[in-house]
Amino acid sequence: MTEPTRREKLRPVEYVMLSGVMALFAGLVVLMVTRDPLMAFVGSGVVFIVVIIGIAMLLLAVSPNSTPDGEKSAPGTGND
Repeated sequence: MTEPTRREKLRPVEYVMLSGVMALFAGLVVLMVTRDPLMAFVGSGVVFIVVIIGIAMLLLAVSPNSTPDGEKSAPGTGND
C-alpha cells in the first residue's frame, strides 16, 4: 500500500477553506446590508454548511467506481 502524497492529504483542507471563504463573503455581505451581527453569523454558518454539502455531493457524483468483482475492466470482453 502506497502512502498518500502531500496533495492528496491536503485536499480536504482545500474544500473546507473554500467553504470558509464563501461563508466569510456571505457573512460580510449580510453584515453590510443588515448591520446585524447575529444575522450575519447565522447566514455565514448556513452558507458554510450548504457549500460543504454541495462539494461533497459533487465529489460523490464524479468519483470513479471500481470494477465490480467478476467483471473485466476492458469493454468488449463478453461481460458487457
